Amino acid sequence: MQLLPGPKAPATIQVLNWIFRPMSYLTECAKTYGDLFTLKLESNLPPILFVHSPEAIQQILSNDHKDLEAPGELNSIFEYLLGKKSVISLSGKEHQRQRQLIMPPFHGERMRSYAELIENITIKTINKQPKNQPFNIRNVSQEITLQIMMEAVFGIYEGERAEKLKHLLCEILEQGSSPWRVAFLYLPKLKEIIGISEIWKRQMKKQEKADQLIYQEIQERRENFDPNRTDILNLLMSAQDENGQPMTDAELRDELMTLLVAGHETTATAISWAFYWIHKLPEVREKLLAELDSLGENPDSNTIFKLPYLTAVCNETLRIYPIAMLTFPRKVKTPISLCGYQLEAGTIIMGSIYLTHQREDIYPQPEKFNPERFLEKQFSPYEFLPFGGGARRC
Repeated sequence: MQLLPGPKAPATIQVLNWIFRPMSYLTECAKTYGDLFTLKLESNLPPILFVHSPEAIQQILSNDHKDLEAPGELNSIFEYLLGKKSVISLSGKEHQRQRQLIMPPFHGERMRSYAELIENITIKTINKQPKNQPFNIRNVSQEITLQIMMEAVFGIYEGERAEKLKHLLCEILEQGSSPWRVAFLYLPKLKEIIGISEIWKRQMKKQEKADQLIYQEIQERRENFDPNRTDILNLLMSAQDENGQPMTDAELRDELMTLLVAGHETTATAISWAFYWIHKLPEVREKLLAELDSLGENPDSNTIFKLPYLTAVCNETLRIYPIAMLTFPRKVKTPISLCGYQLEAGTIIMGSIYLTHQREDIYPQPEKFNPERFLEKQFSPYEFLPFGGGARRC
């Protein structure tokens, strides 16, 4: 096999760069090595091949189940939080079954039915902010998205369990976003160092307490099942596979945590960046307000959903700051050619969504926030892919 390009630094140096300055590190590697390069990020895996040209992205995302596979074991780094039964952790038929069970609640009409709940939570949270005073948009966005998750996903509205669970989940997710905590996942020997190991133990203790509360909620809901409830937990409890089998308690717990991790912090961050640019650029703010004002009083959510400039602002935010920097990893099943290189079976490939979105040949002046680019051109799903693609699309 041809020698693939990539940094020659020791694996530990590469991992530290990846943990503490991931976007800068990816950008440096792309400038040095081009459309394709390898990084050594996990001790138990071979170097990972990163690609970011639309052609390469298309090849890896459209070949699931053919020349490539997207096995769940490659996502084992998330298992401590999401569990072994998460759709992210499963492979093959198990993954297909689980995906089919959890998809119906996320179809367009079902999601739009949550619009009133989302609106009410947003208004209530915003109204708590002091008038004519600056506030931290990230904190507010986190509060809004977590409350939406609690009500729309978990179906938990108020009470002692709701407050305990919300507090624990907030702490777990906040700690998980710290580069120092991420270091535990990539450098597991840190867990053995006295002092540092206590941090990890405290994290796991909080996870256990949250799990107890989630299982209590599932048990109570099974004992007093109400078919008229519309929260996602209720819908998942009602779902059955082709053999008539419902989800187990462990599967429900793992999917709830998966939805929380996938939807809370990511959404709050995207909203925060959108407001950053709307606040920073008066011309964007004026155009957006004019479009919203054109709808008159109390427009319905479907009308707002279709606004072209608002959609462009959201897309441009997700271009610069995609929900995930990378696609889920793929493993080569049979030898293939990619970007002029022959790849052996077993090679692990990841698409860099961040680098694709920063390509000058697709997005002129990529560092500039310019919603108009999405009004002037229709980008392919391999040029603009904030939610990934293929069998593991978010």
